[in-house]
Amino acid sequence: MIVIGRVGRRDTCDHCGADLHCCLSCRHHDFFAQNQCREPGTEQVRDRSAANFCDFFDLGSGRAAEEDPAAAAKAKLEALFRK
Repeated sequence: MIVIGRVGRRDTCDHCGADLHCCLSCRHHDFFAQNQCREPGTEQVRDRSAANFCDFFDLGSGRAAEEDPAAAAKAKLEALFRK
């Protein structure tokens, strides 16, 4: 998906209808950071896939939504102990 201009709070993906202005679409989102955000002082967000009013939002690559830390850890362990 190609986005031209700013992403508004109510903008959605033309393909799947997912909110674009959400934590999972932001380049600052990090599963392992405090409050799952690399920007200090951000407010707690309960649903990271829902649209929000965060002033720090900056559209990222979109890969964060695909990265599940538990699944990644499990895959690494399976690869390590594979016979």
